[in-house]
Amino acid sequence: MWASEGSIIGSGWLFGALAALVAAGPSALLGWVLASIIVIVLALVHAELGGLYPVTGGTSRYPHYAFGSLAGATFGWFAYIQAATVAPIEVLATIQYFSIVSWAHSWYKPPIPGALLGTLSGGGIVAAVVLMVFFVIVNLIGIRWLANLNTGITTWKVIVPALVVVVLLFTHFHTGNFTAGGGFWAPGGTNHAAQAIFRALPGAGIVFALLGFEQAIQLGGESANPQRDLPRAVIGSIIIGAILYILLQLVFIAGLNPATIAHFHTWSHLSDDTLLGAGPFYTLLKVAGLAWLAWIIRIDAVVSPGGTGLIYLTSASRLSFGMSKNGLLPVQLEKVHPKTKIPVIGVIVSAIVGLLFLLPFPSWASLVNIVTGASVLMYAGAPLALGALRKSKPNQPRSYKLPGFKVVAPIAFILANFIVYWSGWNTVSLLMAVLLVGYLIMALSSALHLNDHMPKMDWGASVWIFPYLVGMTLISYFGNFGTGGIFGLAATSKDLIGAQGDLPFWWDMLVLAVFSVGIYLLAVRSALPEAKVDEYVQGTYVAPVLAH
Repeated sequence: MWASEGSIIGSGWLFGALAALVAAGPSALLGWVLASIIVIVLALVHAELGGLYPVTGGTSRYPHYAFGSLAGATFGWFAYIQAATVAPIEVLATIQYFSIVSWAHSWYKPPIPGALLGTLSGGGIVAAVVLMVFFVIVNLIGIRWLANLNTGITTWKVIVPALVVVVLLFTHFHTGNFTAGGGFWAPGGTNHAAQAIFRALPGAGIVFALLGFEQAIQLGGESANPQRDLPRAVIGSIIIGAILYILLQLVFIAGLNPATIAHFHTWSHLSDDTLLGAGPFYTLLKVAGLAWLAWIIRIDAVVSPGGTGLIYLTSASRLSFGMSKNGLLPVQLEKVHPKTKIPVIGVIVSAIVGLLFLLPFPSWASLVNIVTGASVLMYAGAPLALGALRKSKPNQPRSYKLPGFKVVAPIAFILANFIVYWSGWNTVSLLMAVLLVGYLIMALSSALHLNDHMPKMDWGASVWIFPYLVGMTLISYFGNFGTGGIFGLAATSKDLIGAQGDLPFWWDMLVLAVFSVGIYLLAVRSALPEAKVDEYVQGTYVAPVLAH
């Protein structure tokens, strides 16, 4: 449970409270509750799969076991993009908080009118690139010491936000703030508020903040009683994280100076405060006269995101390493340093991929949608794999068996697709374009003989993949969340509320739910036979333990 907690508590708490408040007003509190429920459902699906096949990187491997190489390549690529983009978003969080310091003020540009948060300037981007290069160097040298400090770092990461909650709860709690700035349901109207909450889940980093439960699943197979311990660890870590994030949102709203809210009139304009946008909790604490705690926040803004960024850069290089071993990417990505056993080219390529996302999206708010979308598309393969493996491997021993899987698994798939849909057309279209780039790289790798072990694609078992991807794209295009502000570098409050599509609100989600059930049933029906599943499981290459 504590291993998962270290992944859940990261840069999300540094910016999530302000971004969610700007997007949905005080009703963002409900967004944290809804996101927690969704993540718990997805996590329980992963708990069974993790107990069934306790392998490193299982999230991207389960679809491979259930549906073959095309599914493995598709969800493996989303897993890689997710891991590669976490490092730059953590870098952005650190640099954005550093811009509060007088000598680094020029690193942060205030948001355009109505934008969610500001962006980094040219100097800030240079600083972010330098920090990414530092991550590469540390990875190449080896960061075993960081792994050894993981328990202490996790404890720090939990204690600091908990301390902020306690201090603000008992010293600066203005109850009138919950009805100020346009009211609790701002922006006005029930439907508008609901849209704002749904859009805030991916767009304001709410779901992003709660992700990271996989670590408990990776370790759960080693426990004395996995049937009991896996769900406890998974649900426990998410509940602890959810309670902490909900309380952080609560004290952030109540801790704001009422004069600040009155000055900006509405929650959506709160990010126009340059200092608040650059370092939300730091600025709030400074204004409240709690300078000592603000300084601790500044330290945490380096420790929490920095440690996470280093680890995810390592994870991305290992994912590319595994995909190369499976014959999908150039064989050069398999090469490791003879002494450190680190995939040098993999680390460098992963950093370059991260920079390709960082440069056009130079702020935490503009990149969080993409990271969340890629993460949830990666997670979406798990409910399908669960249903398929229950059919293909009904008698396989399971250390944890999900009750009511026939209902829970399709619901989990629907909820995952909801989050992707709520991320907006710009994010969905970008992720589909990135997937096409991934397919192209894999095809060129085979055509140019950069890797001569391209596997068979198992087209029959993967017949549902392209209808799924095309359907998600079309529903997003015609749906109610047609704009996400991503190509404009920062989502605006209008984008978070506005309805631009042809499908009426609520009906769009009904269409998506029905579509998701259809894809789920088709995928389960197309599952690989038991013998083929066993072949893939036995043939899966287990990457060596790296020096990290």
